[in-house]
Amino acid sequence: MCLVCFSNEKIRRHQRSTTPLWPLPPPPKRIQLVELVTVKIRPIHFQLHNQPPITQTYFVNTSAEFKNVKFSDLPIHTGVEFHFILSFAIDYTTSSSSASPTNGKFNIFWDTNNLTPSQVSSIKTKHPNVKVALSLGGDSVGNGYAYFNPSSINSWLSNAVSSLTTIIQDYNLDGIDIDYEHFKSDPNTFAECIGKLISTLKKNGAISFASIAPYDDDQVQSHYMALWRKYGHVIDYVNFQFYDYDKGTSVSQFMDYFAKQSSNYNGGKVLPSFISDGSGGLGPDNGFLQLVVSLKVREIFMGFLFGVQMIPRD
Repeated sequence: MCLVCFSNEKIRRHQRSTTPLWPLPPPPKRIQLVELVTVKIRPIHFQLHNQPPITQTYFVNTSAEFKNVKFSDLPIHTGVEFHFILSFAIDYTTSSSSASPTNGKFNIFWDTNNLTPSQVSSIKTKHPNVKVALSLGGDSVGNGYAYFNPSSINSWLSNAVSSLTTIIQDYNLDGIDIDYEHFKSDPNTFAECIGKLISTLKKNGAISFASIAPYDDDQVQSHYMALWRKYGHVIDYVNFQFYDYDKGTSVSQFMDYFAKQSSNYNGGKVLPSFISDGSGGLGPDNGFLQLVVSLKVREIFMGFLFGVQMIPRD
């Protein structure tokens, strides 16, 4: 499976880097950094079965100032499921200086000049193995954090289903990714809002898959684990941000982290991941790729997907 996510979120939790990814090839030159704007690519997934090929999954995030990224800027390999994820749709007003919450009325915050409904239809027609989704929330909006801040469960849910269905239908999308990282609600409210949203969109036939993107933070985990406990059966992937752990994580530490989060999200398809610049987690030059392809890991992670967060060269 290959996933590519185009985002307008400023990257706050990871530093910029010029470290190349090895041994996988860097993204095409056309999407390299422009005017010191960071492109963040996450993650590459590896489907492990008996003797599978390693397949690539890209999430490409651009900051709010970065434009002109196109679907055609990355090669699409036939024979693998390739998902583009557009980031972000946020339930905030679109004012760049004073954005305010809209209680589930989502607006688009990606580059709509280059990532248009017609381009989505074109890439899916040209490549039948492509699916396109959108990500909700993210770290920031305007000059502040993007908070999950519903007025009530029912009002937020009604607004979210309506506004997201319109975007999904306009863009002919296939799924959603939940990436809220800041909260002004209790865990149960988050669980009910997001769980019912995913359930309703799936029941209505608007989406075919959903993923969540937690990381190891007490507040974040309390909200996502509450969601998982009650609505894990409607969530297809747990895109856990393992690259948010400390820089220099060892293979044994990573294995412990993976075991812990697999237990937290018991029964889920947990996506262990790394960031290519080595700023956090287990880096590619410290054993992650060897860990992925080792026979021992194949036995432990059989049938799961793997994620890599990459920051390409300037």
